Amino acid sequence: MTLVKRNEEYPVWSTFFNDFFGRNFLDLTSRSFSKTNTTLPSVNIMEDEDKYLVEVAAPGFVKEDFDLKLKNNVLTISSDKKEENEVKEGEYYSRKEFSYQSFSRSFSLPDTIQVDKIGAKYDKGILTVTLPKRDEAKPKPALQIEIK
Repeated sequence: MTLVKRNEEYPVWSTFFNDFFGRNFLDLTSRSFSKTNTTLPSVNIMEDEDKYLVEVAAPGFVKEDFDLKLKNNVLTISSDKKEENEVKEGEYYSRKEFSYQSFSRSFSLPDTIQVDKIGAKYDKGILTVTLPKRDEAKPKPALQIEIK
């Protein structure tokens, strides 16, 4: 008996439309599973006038579990955390999404980022990466032009 039934009538089309139309310029991969078929941490990407923020939901980690690299304007956030498989007798999982194992998420950054000022912090299960914008990328106030 399954708890959730899925309608797989048009899986190819839904994947096509999600991949083609739902892609954000910062996100190189919109898949929710890693190469090891474990779920990937959810990500929020926010932009304001001064910066982008990338928030990665990763409860149960410590800051030393993460590896952040920037190469050719691609930010890669990864972890190689080993899963602790403690299953009590009589417990069987049909699906287990709580435990993230190894994962890697990559984001293509715009040229307007101050790469030397990128920062990250991990607090209460959220890894927040701050990507400050260069001054030329920040909005400028409207210039009033005098009429003669």
